[in-house]
Amino acid sequence: MVYILGGWQSDFKRNWVREGMEIADGFAETLTGGLEATELEPGDIDVGHVGNFVGDLFAGQGMLGGFFALSDQRFDGMPASRHEGACASGSLAILAAMADIESGRYGTAAVLGLELMRNVPGQTAAEHLGAAAWAGHEYQDARYVWPRAFSDLTEEYDRRYGINEAHLRRIAQINFANARLNPNAQTREYVFPDAAFANDDEANPVIEGRVRKTDCGQVTDGGAMVVLASAERAADYARRRGIALESLPRIKGWGHRNAPISYARKIAASADEAYVFPQVKRAIDEARARAGMSLDSIDAVETHDCFSMTEYMAIDHLGLTAPGEAWKAIEAGDIEIGGRLPINPSGGLIGCGHPVGATGVRMALDAFKQTTGTAGAYQVEGASTVQTLNIGGSTTTTVSLVIGV
Repeated sequence: MVYILGGWQSDFKRNWVREGMEIADGFAETLTGGLEATELEPGDIDVGHVGNFVGDLFAGQGMLGGFFALSDQRFDGMPASRHEGACASGSLAILAAMADIESGRYGTAAVLGLELMRNVPGQTAAEHLGAAAWAGHEYQDARYVWPRAFSDLTEEYDRRYGINEAHLRRIAQINFANARLNPNAQTREYVFPDAAFANDDEANPVIEGRVRKTDCGQVTDGGAMVVLASAERAADYARRRGIALESLPRIKGWGHRNAPISYARKIAASADEAYVFPQVKRAIDEARARAGMSLDSIDAVETHDCFSMTEYMAIDHLGLTAPGEAWKAIEAGDIEIGGRLPINPSGGLIGCGHPVGATGVRMALDAFKQTTGTAGAYQVEGASTVQTLNIGGSTTTTVSLVIGV
């Protein structure tokens, strides 16, 4: 049994370099914020795990586990490691921390995800992010690799099921609206004309293929941290604070699957399958199975919407609709706050922002907030169980968690 004691998220609107910060400074700020939020000291933490995708490329910095002791001398000697799985890096760090706790090796773990990404020109950033594709083998003619990849997914859905792009625009509109409720969201002050959610080449220009500007997740600087604990350590934590152990959320279930790095190989493999990405479906279903829950037990979802098409895919893979029929849930308002299954009440990657290595940790933190009733203006009423879905690359790595009280 692994509990979440709490955590902290930076303001994803910020530009660290403009504030004179390096990646080490962002790490230290996130670590300090996480400790203060949980009222813990460095001596309370047994092990550290870091989720980060491209620190080596954006900042020329690896060895991020060494930033724990750099940030605070009291961490000197604490074991720590870094985990990389593109956009799923943060969730992989959580899985590794869970394994440490479940094995009995350690009782508490600090899981910190972060990325410094606004320190280079946009084209350079796009090239760095392309490292999660099959280098030298796919998307060689694309200016922006990931918009092209998820444009191709739009084409694939259109070929298999038919698609109305107005539904993709609506997903983006909902997530930007949710972000306005989130004080840490990168886009909380953005204002859009209606044409920004239409096929309007001026207000919503094409980025690649069938992906337009407002379809895109917002790359940014940022960090997030959660503290995980064993049942024994969580019980002690609750007792010392005079709270019920049952009030602390647990990671009730998890799913983790990988597929070939090649997008084309994935699509060819699923040609006769019900779902476009069967490994995504497996990760989702296995997380629920381990939690002993069904879709009806889930109160909200924090899902990967690096593009609106990614969320469109997630809706049917989550089981909210039959394959190819995500449009039904969108039209019915099911995915909105107050709907049957609110998706991305935080604003998601599109609205909240996407510092890549932080995203999986941020999702878990938002699940903690929702299930403890501390999400503020974007709280889903009565939420006791939240599922996350974190995807790296073209669904090369998928991690899903079920978190609840």
